[in-house]
Amino acid sequence: MLITEFRIILPMTVEEYHVGQLYSIAETSKNETGGGEGVEFVDSYSYTGNPIFFGEFPDGQYTQKVHHMASKVPQYIRALAPKGSIELREEAWNAYPYCKTVVTNPVYMKDGMFISIETMHLADKGETENVHRLTPEELEQRKVIYIDIANDKVVPTDYKANEDPAKFKSEKTGRGPLDKNWIETSTPVMCCYKLVKCEFKWHGLQPQVENLILRVHHRMFTNFYRQMFCQIDQWYGLTMEDIRAIEEKTKNELNELRETSSVKGTMIK
Repeated sequence: MLITEFRIILPMTVEEYHVGQLYSIAETSKNETGGGEGVEFVDSYSYTGNPIFFGEFPDGQYTQKVHHMASKVPQYIRALAPKGSIELREEAWNAYPYCKTVVTNPVYMKDGMFISIETMHLADKGETENVHRLTPEELEQRKVIYIDIANDKVVPTDYKANEDPAKFKSEKTGRGPLDKNWIETSTPVMCCYKLVKCEFKWHGLQPQVENLILRVHHRMFTNFYRQMFCQIDQWYGLTMEDIRAIEEKTKNELNELRETSSVKGTMIK
């Protein structure tokens, strides 16, 4: 198992992030869906009494999705995996400011593959050293990666000038463009602490695929949070009632996109 903690610092408050993240997830889902592939919403509901983090945060929103992605994975995986097996089930418990997401492949890999992402959101610059309360053994194994949304390099094919925080300026908030020292000078500021645990039990491919999973998440987090900041004028000031209405509309749009448009979004190499 690989354990990696990504720390993504953002120029917004923890309260603003809650709305912005949900809005941007809906938009990203549409951008990744088409040609029979992409995101399928299965279920979503509010829950109470499920203390998923050391007895804390018992109330939240449960969401289940299926990611159809046969043509987006590397050729060597497509060659080995049976037809119809490259689908991932994502279950998420959003008890903000703590969230947990578990990704599995129940059709083919069953207990042989899982990805767990636990996220805590704090109003700091990434200085908290054990926000996920890892054991000494887990801390020894953990790798920490900081993501700077303005200055880290992105894959050339992922780059879009209108999603570049080093060029974008928000009309509603006045934030941006973000310079080389923005983390030290920006107000407000917060950090997403994302703990990714992944395991892939496939003889001969385990190290290769586990490292691929981490590279994909690094790329995905970098792109997503660059986009989220540059979309701030679209979601700033929305209420949670607005967000739930957007999510409901997105469910129907995703079903139509999978049936009518061509394959699009991020290809994994």
